[in-house]
Amino acid sequence: MIDQNGHRNALAAHETPEGGSRPRWFKGCALALLTAVSTPVQAGTLLPVPSGQPVELSNVLLDTNPGELWVRFRFIAPRIGSTVGRITYDVAVIDMEHLCQMLAVPYVAQHKLEPARVVISFSDRPMEFGTSEPDATQFFEAYRLEQSQCIWEGL
Repeated sequence: MIDQNGHRNALAAHETPEGGSRPRWFKGCALALLTAVSTPVQAGTLLPVPSGQPVELSNVLLDTNPGELWVRFRFIAPRIGSTVGRITYDVAVIDMEHLCQMLAVPYVAQHKLEPARVVISFSDRPMEFGTSEPDATQFFEAYRLEQSQCIWEGL
């Protein structure tokens, strides 16, 4: 099924785009992360992170548009921001590294992927990939995987 933006929705996250010309969206991919946690992660399920903030997986995107495979794990983290009382970047980055290690590493292994980068992104609201909203807060981190470890690659 192709959505209104031309993205293909799929159930099998190990499929890569034909010719790398168009990324595929994987809505509900949390179900595929069975090996990462003791029970299946369902859409809308809050994931445990070191800060204790509410974080849920939005989707996983296999993207070959940068000329190599990047696996993007997109999360909704409604409490992130730079104002008093919000989860700031310096705290959120610890949560992103934790999710890379605890979810991305097992996911990549389970689907036998060999990404050049794993990107963990937080957004304070649901957003379509590649769009911007002036009032939205987004944090991003990129990692390369070496021997089942997430190694930070500053963007």
